[in-house]
Amino acid sequence: MSDGWWSVGEALERIDRLDPELCAFIEVWHAGARARERAVDRQLPLAGLPFAVKGPTGIRSYAARRLITAGAVPVGSTAVPGAGTYWQTWGLGAHGRTVNPYRADRTPGGSSAGSAVAVAAGMVPLATGSDGAGSVRIPAAWCGVFGLKTTRGLLPSPDRTGLATAGVLTRRVGDARLYLRCVLDGYEDAPHVRTPVRATYSPGLGFARTDPAVDAVVRAAVARLVAAGAVRLDGAPDSSLSLLDPRETWLAVRGGEPPRTAGAGGGCGADVREENDRRLDAYFARTPLLLSPVTPNRPHGHEGPGPDVYSTALTWAFNLSGHPAASLPAGFTPDGCPVGLQLVAARGADVPLLEIARVAEEALPIVRP
Repeated sequence: MSDGWWSVGEALERIDRLDPELCAFIEVWHAGARARERAVDRQLPLAGLPFAVKGPTGIRSYAARRLITAGAVPVGSTAVPGAGTYWQTWGLGAHGRTVNPYRADRTPGGSSAGSAVAVAAGMVPLATGSDGAGSVRIPAAWCGVFGLKTTRGLLPSPDRTGLATAGVLTRRVGDARLYLRCVLDGYEDAPHVRTPVRATYSPGLGFARTDPAVDAVVRAAVARLVAAGAVRLDGAPDSSLSLLDPRETWLAVRGGEPPRTAGAGGGCGADVREENDRRLDAYFARTPLLLSPVTPNRPHGHEGPGPDVYSTALTWAFNLSGHPAASLPAGFTPDGCPVGLQLVAARGADVPLLEIARVAEEALPIVRP
């Protein structure tokens, strides 16, 4: 791993020491993890690598099974929102409410809350996640780690709506690339990316109002990418992207109802999805990379985000469209809240997206509080 390969024993020691305060884990499998580590074939590519799985059923996920086959060792399952909790908010671990590792009075995001905290606090180098509306990208952004949502259909998903896709949270981009190499059949490394990569930056994707403090951090990160020669912002008149707000469409799909069309009762969910797909297809036909904040707001308190505040406003469009999207640490607001830069690429371009993210990461060394 890019931050060094630490042992299962070291991971368990960190969990025992840090988790009573952070509450990232539901269960920790001390005996089982140590037994797996002793028995693992040292010739496997991930031999002895400790990792965490999202939620109580995460150990049965396709990605977890592939990681174990590659020699990785699951050490525990991570916190997700508790029963009756709004999915946008927090996780519930064995010791209590999951807290943000940078500001305990704020949520780490959800629903892959514990996975993000476990990685951010150095308890594990890698944790699995799933993303149906931003559930990997939002906690990655708010905990200052890297998170990847894969292209819809790239990896198996039990989600009947097709919104949720497999994802991963890691401390470095290179670790996510190693994850994808081990879980994806037919994985092929992307060639080294030719820089600068053409991109545009959209603070609100055409419909969302982004907190000026969040926008300022992300704009500064994009400016550093431009100055480093990693990215070239496309200034052509037809290069910008403006989407329609997908909120009602996402809610209808998630609820199991087909989005209504404009001519069937006044709703326009199906029209919004179709139009956004058209705009995204046209955009990625000419520009390989889209940049935006991950969330329009900074991490909110544990009481919730407040009325009419959707942390998912800038993420769930890409669950509907199926594009791969990642969250890369961009910096911190003046009050110490982590902010994520969202990188979106064409459908199926997950491996090239990771290569672009690796280049961006090198140009964005983050000074952490």
